[in-house]
Amino acid sequence: MTYSGDGFLHKYFLGNSAKRLHKWLHYFDIYERHFSRFRGKAPVMIEIGVFGGGSLAMWKEYFGKEAKIIGIDIDPECKVHESDGVEIFIGSQDDPALIQQIFNKYPWVDIVLDDGSHMMHHMVSSFELMYDRVQPNGIYMVEDTHTCYWPEYGGGLELPNTFIEYAKHKMDELNAVHSREILPVSTFTKSTDCIACYDSVVVFERRPQGMRQAIITNPMS
Repeated sequence: MTYSGDGFLHKYFLGNSAKRLHKWLHYFDIYERHFSRFRGKAPVMIEIGVFGGGSLAMWKEYFGKEAKIIGIDIDPECKVHESDGVEIFIGSQDDPALIQQIFNKYPWVDIVLDDGSHMMHHMVSSFELMYDRVQPNGIYMVEDTHTCYWPEYGGGLELPNTFIEYAKHKMDELNAVHSREILPVSTFTKSTDCIACYDSVVVFERRPQGMRQAIITNPMS
């Protein structure tokens, strides 16, 4: 994989001397590939999981001074990482009231990045609470999905409650129009352009979908 941008995020990470920032190195290629189109366009981004605050600061630098970066964390001490254009909401990522509060204030959200508890029920609940509310051409990214295979996070190979298995079902739902009416064409089907799966990361790219057409062309007789 090559960078789709200029490698800013990777360079920022390696040169970081401010807030704590913990990421797998191969994530930066993925971020650049999917997020670069939002740079300099004042996006609104929600990141689930704040901890040391380094990630929020990185996104602010990457997207530009007009960007709005929103953090969610259960630890009240994370409020210390607020700054100009960075706001932190305290609570659980699966709390409908908290999510409603955020979207009441920020009804147009371009990106959601789930780097929260990495527990199975939290990952699924957050997706179901927020995916349909991301703007029609936005992105929902879930990282650290390797925990889907770890029992201490509620994971395990092919266990039906893991986010990886949930994403597999979403791939079927994405292709529902071809299932010969076994699967209904859902809101997800109509609003999702692609699902990209990487090592430990699943990305959902939203885009309104139209009717599928298969056209045959032939030479003139």
